[in-house]
Amino acid sequence: MGFAETFKALSDPVRREILIMLKKGSMTAGEIGQCFDMTGATISYHLSQLKQAGLVSETRYKNFIIYELNASVFEEAMLWLAQFRGEEQ
Repeated sequence: MGFAETFKALSDPVRREILIMLKKGSMTAGEIGQCFDMTGATISYHLSQLKQAGLVSETRYKNFIIYELNASVFEEAMLWLAQFRGEEQ
């Protein structure tokens, strides 16, 4: 997982919306899919891209996969971006 995967995952508006939804708490793929007018396969693709970038993690519980936000990757990216704020010292 590197910044390239992180920024590629963040470049898609659907994936950004999924991340905003997960900020409020864990959700199953089905719950996420109900919020969009797209196929389950498309939702699965977006979730796999987010997982590959390390932005979300998954936990299996019985027949469900529960997704949650991985804040540490965001913190890492924000620390890296902060160096460009242009503040004078």
